[in-house]
Amino acid sequence: MRLWSLHPSHLDSRGLVALWREALLAQKVLRGLTRGYRHHPQLARFRARTKPVAAIASYLAAVADEAVRRGYRFDARKIAAGRMRGKIAVTRGQLAYERRHLLRKLKVRSPKEYAAQRSAKFKVHPLFRAVAGGAADWERDRR
Repeated sequence: MRLWSLHPSHLDSRGLVALWREALLAQKVLRGLTRGYRHHPQLARFRARTKPVAAIASYLAAVADEAVRRGYRFDARKIAAGRMRGKIAVTRGQLAYERRHLLRKLKVRSPKEYAAQRSAKFKVHPLFRAVAGGAADWERDRR
């Protein structure tokens, strides 16, 4: 499961669809509707909110907005009601890690997107705000 802290506009079509599916799964987990993935480390930042389901719903809403911008037909009715106020802190080190990780993926599966994104100024997902710090502890390889 990868819930990107980067803005969904940086993802290729395959990445955006995968993000939508994984974030919907995360929403199910946070609602207590699954047995698997309950302890996935990427869910910690949502669980730390007063209303975790509202936090993941806000996350999903931005993904759905990007899908609409691209002309995709994601079913936004699948997003839980309620939205989170405020933003979740994400470290600049985590954003840099995700940027490198995404570029490695794009280089292999979508060279055209890789070329476009390689020199792009990366934006943060609207739910997050960048703060000082390194990559998250839950990343396996934090280089």
